[in-house]
Amino acid sequence: MARIHDLLRTELPIIQAPMAGVQGHALAVAVSNAGGLGSLPAALLALDALRQELTALKAQTARPFNVNFFCHEAPAPDAERDAAWRAALAPYHAEFGVDAAVLTVATGRAPFSEALADLVAEFEPPVVSFHFGLPSAALMQRVRVSRAVILSSATTLDEALWLEANGADAVIAQGLEAGGHRGMFLGDDISTQVGTFALLPQLVRALRVPVIAAGGIADAQGVAAAMALGAAGVQVGTAYLLCPEATTSAVHRAALQSAAAGCTALTNLFTGRPARGIVNRAMRELGPMSRAAPAFPLATGLMAPLRAKAEALGRGDFSPLWAGQNTSGCRAVPAAQLTRELAAGLPAR
Repeated sequence: MARIHDLLRTELPIIQAPMAGVQGHALAVAVSNAGGLGSLPAALLALDALRQELTALKAQTARPFNVNFFCHEAPAPDAERDAAWRAALAPYHAEFGVDAAVLTVATGRAPFSEALADLVAEFEPPVVSFHFGLPSAALMQRVRVSRAVILSSATTLDEALWLEANGADAVIAQGLEAGGHRGMFLGDDISTQVGTFALLPQLVRALRVPVIAAGGIADAQGVAAAMALGAAGVQVGTAYLLCPEATTSAVHRAALQSAAAGCTALTNLFTGRPARGIVNRAMRELGPMSRAAPAFPLATGLMAPLRAKAEALGRGDFSPLWAGQNTSGCRAVPAAQLTRELAAGLPAR
């Protein structure tokens, strides 16, 4: 198996997972400067905001970094589903005094596009990663022209083989333990999702491209275990959430440091797509997976004002408290220190 840091041109085979909503360029800069691969999530950023983040990122590190994009298909409006979602949330809107009549479903997350490809061409990030598969062949070619290394996440062997066949230079094996959105794209049956250390060996055996382990890896011991199973590198997200360079909210930080962090579940309530987060009031009362929730990313619009109202009261009852199953590595230490501590689990060169 090829050494992923040779492909990425980094000192360490450690990738900081892109985490939209809880980080900007500062976290990516800190990890890249420490020898890992820092990642900037672009899915929630408008073009001007992304340009500003990329400008700051390039100004603060001369080392390789990754920019991550979603490549989902924008859903068609569904009036029946929208009405069902409004009905499900009506008691909470009434409780918090939210006028749902003036709310509209909001996309919130834009898929990779020609305009985003223009920014890739302009800034030439060394690494570009995708979630939910890969973009069209034409857009992939534009990324190729920029000379970027291309990564994407797979949650099953079939997805991994598809990614390899369609141009991914390396595949991220996203185990069920991972926080945030599942990268699944060939189907929506969550019963197909397996743990990192069950998925990883399958991909290592079947693929020619390097495989990066993600999900449940929070310390040097986890890194060592992944590498022993054939991973060419690791991707770590949850452990970075309490770092000072992250923009994780006070409510989210408190939840990560509480007993509640020991209970996470997959939920589609906050965006319309399965994602792992700390169980809160919304997930308990509505059930973590709801058929009423609009297709990704349309569920966000009607949930967002409830989140804002609750967070103003210091509560995360309606917040997407994204976290993996293993929060033991979450500590309020500088990202560079955490990266070096993770590297202690790497085999001797």
